[in-house]
Amino acid sequence: MRSYRDLFRTPEFTPFFLATAAHTAALTIGGLALGTLVFRATGSPLLSAVSMFGPQLAQVLGATFLLSGADRLPPRATLAGIGLAAAIGTALLALPGLPIAAVFGVVLVQGLIASLGTGVRWGLLNEILSKGGYLLGRSVFNMLSGLMQVIGFATGGILLTLLSPRACLLLAAALYATAALGTRLGLSARPPRTSGRPSVAATWRTNALLWSSRSRRLTYLGLWIPNGLMVGCESLYVSYAPHAAGALFACGALGMFVGDMTVGRLVPPGLRRRLAVPLLLLLATPYLFFVLQPGVALAAAAATVSSVGFGASLVQQERLMELTPDELTGHALGLHSAGMLTMQGVSASLAGSVAQLTSPATAMTVMALASVCVTLMLATAARRGAPEPAPALQES
Repeated sequence: MRSYRDLFRTPEFTPFFLATAAHTAALTIGGLALGTLVFRATGSPLLSAVSMFGPQLAQVLGATFLLSGADRLPPRATLAGIGLAAAIGTALLALPGLPIAAVFGVVLVQGLIASLGTGVRWGLLNEILSKGGYLLGRSVFNMLSGLMQVIGFATGGILLTLLSPRACLLLAAALYATAALGTRLGLSARPPRTSGRPSVAATWRTNALLWSSRSRRLTYLGLWIPNGLMVGCESLYVSYAPHAAGALFACGALGMFVGDMTVGRLVPPGLRRRLAVPLLLLLATPYLFFVLQPGVALAAAAATVSSVGFGASLVQQERLMELTPDELTGHALGLHSAGMLTMQGVSASLAGSVAQLTSPATAMTVMALASVCVTLMLATAARRGAPEPAPALQES
């Protein structure tokens, strides 16, 4: 599969693409509305950041207890059910007078349910396109994510000037429901990729097998930590520029779109393999300049340039797929997403805590410096390691 046209000629790719677009739009509009609602109610950068990225903290629970379901549940029914649950949870967040503790309780449950969806979704994509088309297909979905975040955050920022955060949350709930309906009607029923019932024991066993390879371990850490630390910077947009947060999020999403398009479609495979570390350094470096507390225009430019570096995840995911057997792709990709999103939630909490004690600009600088250090450490460890043989779950 060599072109985007080939992707959209593939049966079921287009309805899957459209349903995911609606889901992503709901996520961006709902996240911005919730972060704004909490910040207006509490004035706390920490609580605002955690409300937007707190669902990611629940991903570690999903990776521990639920992830075996990514390959053991029927994908269409599972994704439709997850979308419906997201719609109900977002509608609950819009209830007037809901205590902050209850808000975070709903956020936690949403994140726990969503932790299963990532593995199911990307395992299904690998099934629709086959392994040879996965990178190109995932690049399209990453670009979709960037584009829908541009539209979603820009639209959300405009809507928040016209409507209340609770009204925007209800709009996000409607989009989640639309995505669930599109999944149910647009995709065909498929059996699970792996036999057996989902269980905690199966989740732990497969996690341990995936983690047993040094190459996979380093790949997972590279996917999780530098990316997560930089999302900690993004979680402070609302407190850094309360009236321009939507613009900063939109500019960051635009940079991510450019990076994914460049890496997924324009860069030759031989060169692409060497771009992971440079892209991760690009992801962090612009935020070092936030120590100077730039104005909104310069901050938006830095966010755009930085987010091009998110294209590193495509290179790393391609490597992960090379190291993973076909029957465990859903679980492997779910573990990647769960770890990445968990790290994003942890980083949002950490960045919010540092901002609470210092300032949002200082916290962004600290998180960027940490990301640079981790990237260089992982690159050094990868160079020192001996190449491993062909992927097998028995390697140690």
